Amino acid sequence: MPDIQIIEKAVFVGVIKQNEDERKVMEYLDELEFLAETAGATGDRKFTQRLERPDSSTYIRSGKLEEIARYVEDNDIKYIIFDDELSGIQQRNIEKVIKCGTVIDRTSLILEIFAQRAKTSYAKMQVELARYNYMLPRLAGMWTHLERQRGGMGTRGGMGETQIEIDRRIVKDKISKLKEQLKKVDRQMATQRGNRGSMVRLSLVGYTNVGKSTIMNLLAKSDVFAENKLFATLDTTVRKVVIENVPFLLSDTVGFIRKLPTQLVEAFKSTLDEVREADILLHVVDISHPGFEEQMEVVEKTLQDINAHNKPVFVIFNKIDAYEYEEYDEFSLTPKSKENYSLEELKNSWIAQEKTPCIFMSAKEKINLDKLRNDIYKMVAEIHAGRYPFNNFLW
Repeated sequence: MPDIQIIEKAVFVGVIKQNEDERKVMEYLDELEFLAETAGATGDRKFTQRLERPDSSTYIRSGKLEEIARYVEDNDIKYIIFDDELSGIQQRNIEKVIKCGTVIDRTSLILEIFAQRAKTSYAKMQVELARYNYMLPRLAGMWTHLERQRGGMGTRGGMGETQIEIDRRIVKDKISKLKEQLKKVDRQMATQRGNRGSMVRLSLVGYTNVGKSTIMNLLAKSDVFAENKLFATLDTTVRKVVIENVPFLLSDTVGFIRKLPTQLVEAFKSTLDEVREADILLHVVDISHPGFEEQMEVVEKTLQDINAHNKPVFVIFNKIDAYEYEEYDEFSLTPKSKENYSLEELKNSWIAQEKTPCIFMSAKEKINLDKLRNDIYKMVAEIHAGRYPFNNFLW
């Protein structure tokens, strides 16, 4: 995609599959809009179509596709963003109908955001590897050589609109070289982790934009970049923290998201070694988000994918200051739902399950921050006592 100098408009397209709730699909498209805004575009309209499954050739039916094409042309829309990953065939067929604007999918959009957000050479290499892996299967049946390599929203330099000839062999060579470069850095990082000795390690994990970096800053008194955008943090940050007289290492890394591209999961696996090697995972959850339970499931599934799911977990329900609910009408004929739970009822409901130790707090307003520190102190001190039995006099 060409470099954006002004805010360009985007529309979003999703399929409501069989037995799927329309409201849930609209939530997904809201998240897709947030992704687009993070990349530098602004949302204009959302299109949905109810299908048993996405059409294999055009994702949606021809009538809906033509409706979108007319709207795009009439309203000067720059980007048409699909909520699922499109195959090369689907993208080419869609582009035959939608001749105005640029057609991209969710995976391409997330890859673009990662490219924008990558600051260190290591993160840039990981993103570049993911983008080449995404590109490779899409070369088949297109051209003998890829005559133009597309850039993306806000891309400056690097993989932008460079006119080059690149075929499967060249792409594979680039992938191979990037993997070798990353292996060297991985070995250096593994050595660094080994040099830390047997200090207790905690790792912040969670869906993107739930407040991990803000909590990191509060606990470690650091200045990790944090803002209200998706994927504000890509590079893993590790800080030594001392609560009272007990030291430990705290790491913060990339947030997870629904349909996180497999190319990125693979590329960032080494970055997530901090998560795999942690003694305790601090799972941060945005309690104010209506779909927080589904977000928790996404995180748990991703932890399984990177073999980090068999670890002690402490859940931090963050953003209680932003929690809202609808008052339940006791005379209503419909049963009470989660949307009608007060924060206190939600707390009691979760705590009663006795699944995982947890805390309800607000990092922004520093509500229950002292309790969080105390809870972490107890967990770390217990591990510390087992690891250093002759130092127990410290506490």
